[in-house]
Amino acid sequence: MATLTIASKANQATTLPVLLVTQYAKESDHDVDLDISFIESENVSSMDKTAIRLSLSGGSFASSLDSALKTLLHAFKSLQGPHDDLLREWFDRTNGFVPTDFKSVEGPLLELDTHLTLRSYIVGYTLTLADLSIWGAIRGNKIAYAAIKKGAMLNVTRWFKFIEETNAWIAPAVQSLNAHAQERKMAKSKEGASYDIALPDTGNGVVTRFPPEPSGYLHIGHAKAALLNDYFAHEMYKGTLICRFDDTNPSKEKEEFQDAIVKDLALMGIKPDKTSYTSDYFQELYEQCVTLLKAGKAYADDTERETMQHERMHGIASKRRDGSVEENLARFEEMKKGNEEGVRWCVRAKMSVDNPNKAMRDPVIYRCNPQPHHRTGEKWKVYPTYDFACPLVDSMEGITHALRTIEYRDRNPQYNWMLESLNLRKVHIWDFARMNFVRTLLSKRKLTKFVESGRVWGWDDPRFPTIRGIRRRGMTIDALREFILKQGPSRNIVNLDWTLFWATNKKYIDPVAPRHTAVAKENAVTATVKGARVAAYTEDKPKHGKNPELGTKKVAYSSEILIDQADAQTFAQDEEITLMNWGNAIVRSITHSLNPLHRSLVTSLELELHLQGDVKKTKQKITWLATTGQELIPVELVDFDFLITKDKLEENDDYEDFLTPKTEFRTEAVADGNVAGLKEDEIIQFERKGYFRVDRAFRHGEKAVLFCIPTGKANAGK
Repeated sequence: MATLTIASKANQATTLPVLLVTQYAKESDHDVDLDISFIESENVSSMDKTAIRLSLSGGSFASSLDSALKTLLHAFKSLQGPHDDLLREWFDRTNGFVPTDFKSVEGPLLELDTHLTLRSYIVGYTLTLADLSIWGAIRGNKIAYAAIKKGAMLNVTRWFKFIEETNAWIAPAVQSLNAHAQERKMAKSKEGASYDIALPDTGNGVVTRFPPEPSGYLHIGHAKAALLNDYFAHEMYKGTLICRFDDTNPSKEKEEFQDAIVKDLALMGIKPDKTSYTSDYFQELYEQCVTLLKAGKAYADDTERETMQHERMHGIASKRRDGSVEENLARFEEMKKGNEEGVRWCVRAKMSVDNPNKAMRDPVIYRCNPQPHHRTGEKWKVYPTYDFACPLVDSMEGITHALRTIEYRDRNPQYNWMLESLNLRKVHIWDFARMNFVRTLLSKRKLTKFVESGRVWGWDDPRFPTIRGIRRRGMTIDALREFILKQGPSRNIVNLDWTLFWATNKKYIDPVAPRHTAVAKENAVTATVKGARVAAYTEDKPKHGKNPELGTKKVAYSSEILIDQADAQTFAQDEEITLMNWGNAIVRSITHSLNPLHRSLVTSLELELHLQGDVKKTKQKITWLATTGQELIPVELVDFDFLITKDKLEENDDYEDFLTPKTEFRTEAVADGNVAGLKEDEIIQFERKGYFRVDRAFRHGEKAVLFCIPTGKANAGK
């Protein structure tokens, strides 16, 4: 069987002529066995950069525009006729309509306009492959097609419309070529972000990397970097994703953090094709540093930290900048030993003293640290900085595109300097905006202070922006992925509102969260229900009114029920209300507290069932719990506020001046008996109270603890 493969992202002036001739062969002879397929790329083959590949059953193939047209003519008798030599001539001339600048195609268009002065077809008196090939090239060329639509060339315009109108099969053929691109565009529209950022040199494959430092837990900012690198590697370009742990600082790194990062990536559905460590390359990095020292492109420096910062800020050269190669190598050797002399020194790249871009002012590239490394033990006492290790290992590992947050933009020239100075393969860089949220700290240093000071319970605290924290609060992974991918790789820096984040989550949990009932213990009101059965009983009710697949729950009914104080205070004498999952009732008696300080408190109610009443006409629709017929389950409902009070901290702000005094709110309540069966991490809805995640399941003698999940409404932090 013959096959035609077309790169759907290629210049359509080169692909549409072959597609139309192929389709015409199938239209004119139904026995023609020729399969057409599209690949979402600019090239069918990355080796020869071809946009089409025509393979015939005999083993022959063609990959250029004119050769493919001639091969089709030769292969299928239904296409052959008395004018084959003229057709081949016009096949050659089709290439003249491919260029996408008007000056190049204007000549061929004018020649065609003259040729068609007294003709309806290019060759002969019926449709031929010459018409299809030239028509396809013009239709596929945006510049040429625009000229035709303007009617600038009367004869070509007349002929172009005539060919399209008299051959109904042409329009669907054109549409088939556009289908993949259109589907992709629609998908991106739904995602809310454009991923068409025109990464360069993607034809030879794409390799991206996510390089976390194992010195803390991943937060939502890291999640964006991880998901974007995963998206471009695996979905956009079908390439490779490497997770590389940047383990170059033994003072901060722990195996605990490394294991947590691996688990969090898996939780987000990210599966790296390879996991590596910067420590795998310590020997190569050491040798490259020696190369820079020998070339006079780096030097050893023992300037004190504060002095070095001052000199870099004011463009002052270090007193060690012009040390000899021999002196620098000797000091680097002392650093490698990790002795008392070695720890005084560092190695700096000899880039510039006073470059306007301060990132280029002789940055430190190696430090001495005698502390054991969690992977390499006592082997090394010198460690590369991130700014030195990252570009070198990117190049060594075959990274093609380094996608990183825009805060690194000033360091991009530094990144390129490292590679150029060591004659290493270059890597393309794309900066994307960091994901910032209102009233949220993403600095790992500041988050660590919160943990160490005890202001939060740990790295998985539900008030924390870590992946584990927001998961513990009740965020689903599907919602997390959708929200982040909607932000896309844009470079626009914005402060996002958590309400949008949690509103996305609600879309996922609302259809599947079982409905339950809880009543706050504080001042809960006991109501007597007239007309109820004397003996308590239960009925099976759906866990979710719109999702029967969730199954049923037991709802208990009795002549005495509990109602929230807040609801009871809204009732009026003889008002008809609706008891959810039961029916209407009329408020016959309301008893208030005798305490003059709490006169508004309701202490008891008498209700009379009115089950024939219309639930649509009642203003109050309340939740309740039968006091008998079930075991009421003690629960603690926990809500949270933001850790800081200011939407956006300025550069000079001290975050400790904006700490929220109270961020944790606990409510004691009782819930229906079905709650006893809930497991940790399940998400439910307490009707009229909100969505909750079970943080600790109920055990006899121990109440269940549930965390309130924000829904995107105002005050999403609470």
